Amino acid sequence: MRIGRVPAITMALAALVVVPSLASVACGGTSSLFRQYEYEEEMYLSLDGTATVYVNTSIAALNALRGTSFDANPSARFDREVFRTYFSSPNTHVTRVSQSRRAGRRFVHVRIDVDDVRRLSDAPPFAWSKYQFDRVDDQYVYVQRVASSPEPRAPSPESRAPLWKGDELVAFRMHLPSKIDFHNTTTHEVGRGNILSWEQPLAERLRGVPLTLEARMETQSILYRTIWLFAASFVAVAIAFVLAIWWILRRGKPAEHEFRQAS
Repeated sequence: MRIGRVPAITMALAALVVVPSLASVACGGTSSLFRQYEYEEEMYLSLDGTATVYVNTSIAALNALRGTSFDANPSARFDREVFRTYFSSPNTHVTRVSQSRRAGRRFVHVRIDVDDVRRLSDAPPFAWSKYQFDRVDDQYVYVQRVASSPEPRAPSPESRAPLWKGDELVAFRMHLPSKIDFHNTTTHEVGRGNILSWEQPLAERLRGVPLTLEARMETQSILYRTIWLFAASFVAVAIAFVLAIWWILRRGKPAEHEFRQAS
């Protein structure tokens, strides 16, 4: 057998393992790698009420949903500062603005640090939602009610060339910090890393069809629990190591005593 050459059967077995794994990542749960949205809000929530929000949207959808008038022409000069200003408020702090193009449309991607998720609706870009986040007995309860935008409008033809096909989606995704006890997503699925997703057709969002996001979670964060488990595992390994050394030394004493007597 030649060293360094992988037998064909080994390659086949590896494919049987890898391909299903990739398929489960791409298709399983609510966090599909290949799912594309016209407008998306993705929130990383902390138990203290702070959050990081990512907004990924076509400029055409942002104009239609928010009543803004940003230049959606894909060939126009991209001005990060106008989006930084728009998404900034005393409670929201923009840390990154970038752009991309897809299907003939320009998309903007904004990262925002939020001091208090309960006051997020004070910022104009998030005024269409009302946020609740409170501790109720032994759970934290998060509720977001998404209504219509203050001034929604149909996009002008020049802002949406090529025309929307009608199957575009809007998504709200949440990364929760502790074990989820309840949620009302339509799929009833929890993605990897405690991820929940709610989807809505863009056409419904433009009409202001209400959407309610609700999740209840435990009061102990996953990070804290992971650190505790790691510490407990470390202590268990240390105890086992000490016991093994003690057992080895104990077994060695009779042999040493017999050797001295024989001498």
